[in-house]
Amino acid sequence: MKFCLSFLLLLTVFSKFAKSQTVPNINLVNLDGKNIAINNFISNTDKPIVLSFWATWCVPCINELSIINDQYNDLQKQYGFKLYAIAVDDSRTAKRIQPMVNGKNWDFDVLHDQNQELKRQLNIMNIPYTVVVKNGKVIYRHSGYVAGDEDELINVISTNQ
Repeated sequence: MKFCLSFLLLLTVFSKFAKSQTVPNINLVNLDGKNIAINNFISNTDKPIVLSFWATWCVPCINELSIINDQYNDLQKQYGFKLYAIAVDDSRTAKRIQPMVNGKNWDFDVLHDQNQELKRQLNIMNIPYTVVVKNGKVIYRHSGYVAGDEDELINVISTNQ
């Protein structure tokens, strides 16, 4: 019992730390091949920024992004947030990013974390993985995707606009 209480306390402290983590300034590559410093778009706004980590081979990732895309324009107008889909494909699958984005007609910006540096810096182990940032600080994290998870994301965005 004592061990369980200690573990729960440690888990609570860790989750509070993880939520207040700042996003490191790392360069990502846009679909035009230009380097983009992540802090250029994360720290310049007090609106929520959603970072959705995905890969072309990850079916749950694609399902999540497609469902969000269906509502993205309306949600963006209503809540004023911005979503960046961050591909973590390695050199073998990176050539599939552009065709997939074009085929899906996603309305949000897509960036490539070529060496998975941002993914590592944020301690992301598995994808899909969603991070919500406000004023440069992580305020929400979610791993995995099942239908309906987007409702929780919308709730986080609406309460932090």
